[in-house]
Amino acid sequence: MKVHFWGTRGSLPASVTEGAVRAKIKKAIKASQGQIFNDDIAISGFVDTLPFSIRGCFGTNTSCIEIIGGEDYILCDAGTGLRDFGNHIIQQGPQKQHTFHIFLSHLHWDHIQGFPFFIPAYIPHNTINIYGCHDYLEASFITQQDFKNFPVSLKSMGSSIRFIVLEPEKVYTIGGFTVKTFQQKHPGHSYGYRFEKDGKSIVYSTDAEHKQDVEDIRYPFLNFFRNADLLIFDAQYSFSEYALSKEDWGHSNNLIAVELSVRAGVKRLCMYHNEPTMDDGKLEDFLEKTRRYLTLYAESYPLRIDLAYDGMEIEV
Repeated sequence: MKVHFWGTRGSLPASVTEGAVRAKIKKAIKASQGQIFNDDIAISGFVDTLPFSIRGCFGTNTSCIEIIGGEDYILCDAGTGLRDFGNHIIQQGPQKQHTFHIFLSHLHWDHIQGFPFFIPAYIPHNTINIYGCHDYLEASFITQQDFKNFPVSLKSMGSSIRFIVLEPEKVYTIGGFTVKTFQQKHPGHSYGYRFEKDGKSIVYSTDAEHKQDVEDIRYPFLNFFRNADLLIFDAQYSFSEYALSKEDWGHSNNLIAVELSVRAGVKRLCMYHNEPTMDDGKLEDFLEKTRRYLTLYAESYPLRIDLAYDGMEIEV
């Protein structure tokens, strides 16, 4: 299995300004002083030595990931990253017939706002199955594309769109995966998903807040995360930011991400739902501090920690 991250920001899209790009260029030029580049290969080699915050970007899109390796297209959430995914599919040939399974953590706008711009939904021979545990699943999509909000109604999109309400903690077989759902603490509730196939497991758990009961050995999320090959975890806040001002906002922090991963035997942690007000330098520093915390909390535990960015791929 493989995960492709199409959108990784939380709450709202993040812009990349002219000033931010200019600052990256200045840092790259300063780092290149004394270097001699005879060809493009040498230039590319130098670029690869730069910190990610200078040579790359954590991205701008809101939540959307693709899980590759099943029978059909499997996606989690329909934030603005869904638009880029849809454009990628169209480039392969719009005449092809596709089936998409979209699993929604919840129905806050940053998790569905990409759907009106999802081009495959306008093509008649495509099938789109939208899953979630909220009984107002379809109503939210209809409202989003009500004429007062958007010029094209949901029923006018062209493809076959179905809404399937799932039961929390029930096990399903969808698109070649075994899928389990789990209720999470978030305003209006959100739901996590565990995808299993061929002995491998990926857990998608965003927009979830973990509070004092996390220290209980019977904390139910430990079993939901147990031995996951990859845990995609909402770590929008640092621990200090969460403790000082963001409690009860429905999101978690980087230290809890590490602690739950270690206690549940997770093999790889990918922090997700990145804070939209943090630039690339701050996000890179956030990742390094989280990795250092792992050495304090459980130095010998072989947990790999990443911070998701738009375009990132992880093989499981």
